Amino acid sequence: MPKQIQIQEAEVETTAIRAQGAGGQNVNKVSSAIHLRFDIPASSLPEDVKERLLALQDSRITREGVVVLKAQQFRTQELNRLDAFERLHTLVNSVATPPKPRKATQPTYASRQRRLESKTQRSAIKAQRGKPVE
Repeated sequence: MPKQIQIQEAEVETTAIRAQGAGGQNVNKVSSAIHLRFDIPASSLPEDVKERLLALQDSRITREGVVVLKAQQFRTQELNRLDAFERLHTLVNSVATPPKPRKATQPTYASRQRRLESKTQRSAIKAQRGKPVE
């Protein structure tokens, strides 16, 4: 079971902003979307988790190492805040366990024989394509 990493709320900066898209009468008055910012280098995460998180090719992580999430799926600010925190936890916990190192293996004798046999057959097929020898 992979280890779960907890993130302190004090390390996360959340801002309420207006959600995009179509809305009703309150669309220009209510700030229900959440803009979440989490600074990876300044966080209390273990160093190996920080390195793996910064190495991710994710558009939500800036060059400075700040995770920026925007949650606007729900109509209420509380649900959007929970959604943003859940997505942040998912992202951090995806790199919590270190990847398994690859063990170098060699092909089996039978697989080498099959490969050479298929190369021989292919060579014979291509040899038949030439002009006939007189």
